[in-house]
Amino acid sequence: MARGLLNALRSIFRALKQERLIFHVPTAGLKAPAAVDLPRPLSSDRLAGALDRLDGPRSRLIIGLVAIHAIHAVEVSRLLLTDVNLKNRTIAARRGLHVHIVYLDDLSTRLVADWLRERRTRWPRATNPHLLVTAQTYRHPGSPQISYTGMRSAFDQIGLLPRQLWTDRVLDEARETADPICLVRLFGIHPRVAVKYVHTAHPDKALPRIH
Repeated sequence: MARGLLNALRSIFRALKQERLIFHVPTAGLKAPAAVDLPRPLSSDRLAGALDRLDGPRSRLIIGLVAIHAIHAVEVSRLLLTDVNLKNRTIAARRGLHVHIVYLDDLSTRLVADWLRERRTRWPRATNPHLLVTAQTYRHPGSPQISYTGMRSAFDQIGLLPRQLWTDRVLDEARETADPICLVRLFGIHPRVAVKYVHTAHPDKALPRIH
């Protein structure tokens, strides 16, 4: 919007100068700020009953981990069985060399347990070490992670993209805490991202720049 307005003003002032009504263009030295892609929340009606609209434990776990704990969908697809510790109610999400520990609430623990039960029942001889497997991957010699199509089908059922769910979760927490450090600890995100979300949720608050 700011860039479009500035361009319009420049055109107007150039026209006035050609008509000799002004002698210089006051917008000549101005630059429009770079566009900022601010996070946008989802409407409550799009999230209401989302888990109930899914077709099974695997889809519910995928959506739950993204929507509740803001684990990126690609990270969910890479999870191994050994990353899950139901006794301590944790999941270790790998991000390069960094491992972010996710602490499961009651709902998330139930979603994980339901899927593990389903996995053991359907594929008791599975050899694939990944947490999420399908009929095509559970005994595949290459032990591949679940495909993009397999992951995407869960999101298609509720009509939302993974990024939308992730963004909404982080933004919701930012509204509650207004503390970027809390977001960094809870979701394992970069401080700059945390500040961006808190600023979006609380535009009236002055926050320090994080380089």
